[in-house]
Amino acid sequence: MSFIETDEQKQLRAAVAGLAARYGYVDYVLPRARRGEPLTELWDEAGKAGFLGVNLPEEYGGGGAGIYELSLVQEELAAKGAGLLLVVVSPAICGTIIGKYGTDAQKDAWLPGLADGSRKMAFGITEPDAGSNSHRITTTARRDDGGWVLGGSKVFISGVDQADAVLIVARTEDHRTGRLKPALFIVPTGAEGFTARPMAMDIVEPDNQFTLFLDDVRLPADALVGAEDAALMQLFAGLNPERILGAAMAVGMGRYALDAATAYARERAVWDAPIGAHQGIAHPLAQVKIELELAKLMMQKAAVLYDSGDDGGAAEAANMAKYAAAEASIKALDQAIQTHGGGGLAAEHGLAAMLGAARIARVAPVSREMILNFVSQHSLGLPRSY
Repeated sequence: MSFIETDEQKQLRAAVAGLAARYGYVDYVLPRARRGEPLTELWDEAGKAGFLGVNLPEEYGGGGAGIYELSLVQEELAAKGAGLLLVVVSPAICGTIIGKYGTDAQKDAWLPGLADGSRKMAFGITEPDAGSNSHRITTTARRDDGGWVLGGSKVFISGVDQADAVLIVARTEDHRTGRLKPALFIVPTGAEGFTARPMAMDIVEPDNQFTLFLDDVRLPADALVGAEDAALMQLFAGLNPERILGAAMAVGMGRYALDAATAYARERAVWDAPIGAHQGIAHPLAQVKIELELAKLMMQKAAVLYDSGDDGGAAEAANMAKYAAAEASIKALDQAIQTHGGGGLAAEHGLAAMLGAARIARVAPVSREMILNFVSQHSLGLPRSY
């Protein structure tokens, strides 16, 4: 295992950073986020450049690389303040699951569009009454006339207004009770009985959240991805990349905040010398740098393990990376605001708005408490607490 990046990976970083710099946070991302508008222009250009599908198979228009390279793309976008939430969802979760478990027809229908960004797919697992307990999912699929009928609801589903379909996690009627055996279905957003209702959020984000209602949504037999009783491994084929990409986005936001803070600390002089010369400013920023690098290393470890096929090792590392990156990015933004003083709360810098967005990483896609549960049980061998 090596975290020394190849020349090709370094070139990919530079190319993505160059693209993101042409859009930027203050001039492009933040105004659209305040209006609740998606970053369509950036998404389209990133897709045309091949960045969005770098992890997908070459035969379907992807880059043939791995989650490591996709996390690299997300990190560099976020480091310019232009992270794309749907990169976590569309190519990382949905593209990975369809690539591993989809039929040839499903791969032909979806992977080329997911790779070039011309099609988007959202992901629906969270339910109002289930919370972090995925075993309490009640969205149910039953067979009917050779197809499927879905009923249930989902909540906090990102980017449904941008998506062509949602990959819905349900349980079949035969598995309505007991341990979850997830069945995954591709549900077009225009399907009859499918309703998406926007949720009012207090965070400044370009991607909207939705509550979904599935009222006897009829689907053909080939809407099912993989096996109907595939157990959790099929689901976690997408959830481990989700955690890795979430960590990449958090690390990138932390880098953005640190860059803004250090640039200001070099230039701002109050008592003759720049404020960055004072240890009260310099040491907290140095600590942020260390913690971001440590989180990034765990993210890289998780990606390498996942791409090598070590799902168990990747699960532990991905959870740890997501935890560490969330904490480091929040600390970085808080310290950037403190370094700027009152200016750190000014709308022109957008740091306070980004702090709200970074705060998401402590609760989604999995809460830090559930990560601590995972580490307690699986890494430390302690008794299960839930």
